[in-house]
Amino acid sequence: MTHPILNPTAVCQVALVVKDINQASEKYALLFGVPKPEYIITDEVEKARTTYRGESSPARAKLAFFDLGKIQLELIEPMGEPSTWLDGLQANGESFHHLAFMVEDTQAVVKALSEQDVPVIQQGYYEGGMYTYVDSQEKYGVVFELLQNF
Repeated sequence: MTHPILNPTAVCQVALVVKDINQASEKYALLFGVPKPEYIITDEVEKARTTYRGESSPARAKLAFFDLGKIQLELIEPMGEPSTWLDGLQANGESFHHLAFMVEDTQAVVKALSEQDVPVIQQGYYEGGMYTYVDSQEKYGVVFELLQNF
């Protein structure tokens, strides 16, 4: 057996892209019987150092989170462009966006995935860590997000 590129027990989040974060949050809060979470807005490009397909991108997003036991549901409303979030919303409407994995070494995972023809599509930083989306849709039928906390 080989060493896994992505640890299946490290799945931590599923995410949906939505048109309106407030409406979507209200709908899911009612479904789950929990308070509607406040949304946050991702940092501007100067702080987040957001890149999309290798180029700097001013894209931002509104994010709301629901804790569902061992997995978190993330709702994403794109703001600005270009971004993988907006691509997903335009291509599929409100729908599933990604499956996220916690990783310890983003560079090593990115290298291993690139050897499988799965390149980075978008990357950025948040307070305490970084995220990386890889273009795994064609090969695996889903976009993967790599989350690394520092």
